[in-house]
Amino acid sequence: MRAVLDIVLLVLQIYIWLLIAAAVLSWLVAFNVVNTRNQVVAMLLDFLYRLTEPLLRPIRLMLPNLGGIDVSPVILILLILLLENVIIRYIYPNVF
Repeated sequence: MRAVLDIVLLVLQIYIWLLIAAAVLSWLVAFNVVNTRNQVVAMLLDFLYRLTEPLLRPIRLMLPNLGGIDVSPVILILLILLLENVIIRYIYPNVF
């Protein structure tokens, strides 16, 4: 059971890094630092969008309009960290 919990914690950590990468890449696209016509960049954007958007969309729908600022990745990262703490503090020590 501990191995399964370790895998869950690892997947959550990887997802946090994917959220950070998606946010940074979206800033780079917004400021025209990277060329979206490049096939590698376009594939990377599509990959990150498909992984992060299903969890970010419900958060964006609940948040008020803040102009051009998107805080949904920050909120999702905080929720993932909360879930990790619950797993580590309450579930992980009780596994035999």
